Amino acid sequence: MRRLTVWASLALLTGWMVSSTAIALVKPFPPSFEIRDIPTNGVTLHVRVGGSGSAVILLHGYGETGDMWEPLAVALSRNHRVIVPDLRGLGLSSKPAGGYDKKTQGEDVAGLLDALKVDRTDVVTHDIGNMVGYAFVAGHPDRVRRFVLMDAPLPGIGPWDEILKSPMLWHFHFGGPDMERLVAGRERIYLDRFWNDFSADPRRFTEADRQHYARLYAMPGAMHAGFAQFAAFDQDARDNQVSLAKGKLSMPVLAIGGAKSFGPTMAVVMRAAASNVTEQVIPDAGHWLMEEQPEATIAAVQGFLEATP
Repeated sequence: MRRLTVWASLALLTGWMVSSTAIALVKPFPPSFEIRDIPTNGVTLHVRVGGSGSAVILLHGYGETGDMWEPLAVALSRNHRVIVPDLRGLGLSSKPAGGYDKKTQGEDVAGLLDALKVDRTDVVTHDIGNMVGYAFVAGHPDRVRRFVLMDAPLPGIGPWDEILKSPMLWHFHFGGPDMERLVAGRERIYLDRFWNDFSADPRRFTEADRQHYARLYAMPGAMHAGFAQFAAFDQDARDNQVSLAKGKLSMPVLAIGGAKSFGPTMAVVMRAAASNVTEQVIPDAGHWLMEEQPEATIAAVQGFLEATP
């Protein structure tokens, strides 16, 4: 019923009639997870919370929402209190006009943890979630036990300037009012480009998932917020360089790359930002690790978080 409530809210916001088939597109979080909308730092985050034990927060990236984490969240909830927000402007979180620099969003995370009375946490991130996660961890290193990043660079850190030269990353500079008009009503077409081009096998990013996320990104303000996440990269790079000048991260870090995507470069990036980095490459996977190789990805994250200190 919780998922029905979420989709009913979505239908009201968009004016769409959502069928029972659409409601079931993506596997919902189990009933043991509480679904809440939590105000923090001038935004309201849509959050799923479940399990018990030491805390772990999961931060999603572009083209998805916190829904991507359901299999990992369920696995981790056996030993952890798992916190899964939608980022500012995405999914069912509120969509303010600004605040999409990652330093601000790092404070979204800090405020969310304060609201949930969590002092210390593990952090697991993917894609733009890596950038939000790094901003939070760099700003609050005493609150973080272990940090896992998956398959995306950090602005201004390591080989960032070389990464920007890749023609595959033209979307980093795609945005503004005309671009929003260009994709209006064509959100699925635009997002298919990401799901297809960055997969080892596009069929692994299922039609059900594509329909689910395309509906969420077609909500009013969602594409604007998504473009704003990328438009902030220059500011993010400046902020990250200031953070790095204060010293590298000292907590254990796991850098995971898909073998047919970012691969070992994820560890190259993190060795420029952290002093205790473990490298892992997931075979036969592109960028969408949780969709393409969920079992291997879950095993890698669990093994790292539950390793003896």
